[in-house]
Amino acid sequence: MRRTLLAIRNRLDGAGIILSGLCMVHCVLGAVLVGVLGLGGGALLSPAIHRVGLVLALAIGLVSLGFGVMRHGRAGPLVVGGIGLALMGTAIMAGHGLPEALLTIAGVSLVAFAHIRNLHAAC
Repeated sequence: MRRTLLAIRNRLDGAGIILSGLCMVHCVLGAVLVGVLGLGGGALLSPAIHRVGLVLALAIGLVSLGFGVMRHGRAGPLVVGGIGLALMGTAIMAGHGLPEALLTIAGVSLVAFAHIRNLHAAC
């Protein structure tokens, strides 16, 4: 049972890393495609995409990073991930533009780093 829970937690951390990377790609490509080429603004900048992404990031981040603290006793990954998630939430409130992109990229970078540290702390 314990091995199964560890495998699930590791998969959640992996999903968090992938989701962070996809979010960063979406942010950068969205800025390039919309800002430079004027393409895809309606779909790429949809507030629904950002809200769903944040909800997924919150769910995966809090569960996997929280389980990590219970397993290895190190709160650092949870704190760093929490700061990243807060930056992502702030980005949604900032509206579209450079501040949103910078806050999102900083946030997802911290969340991905937290998931990586969480995986390493469990070893």
